[in-house]
Amino acid sequence: MRGRVAKKIKKIIRFPYKKHLTGKARFFADEVGQYRIIYRVFEEDETVVFYFVGNHKDYTKWYSQLF
Repeated sequence: MRGRVAKKIKKIIRFPYKKHLTGKARFFADEVGQYRIIYRVFEEDETVVFYFVGNHKDYTKWYSQLF
C-alpha cells in the first residue's frame, strides 16, 4: 500500500487540483483504496502541503479534531 500511496502523492505534486474537501474549499482530498490524502495548494509559492495521509478511521478522527 505504501507504494500506491507514494505513487499517488507524486501524481498530486505534478497535477495538484482534484476535488475539494467537503465544505473546506482550501483543502483538497484524494483517495487510494481505504486511504485518504488531504492537502493544500499554495499557488503563490507553487507548493503542495500534505496535512493528512492515513486510513478512513484515522481520517475521521483527524477531521473531527481539526474542524
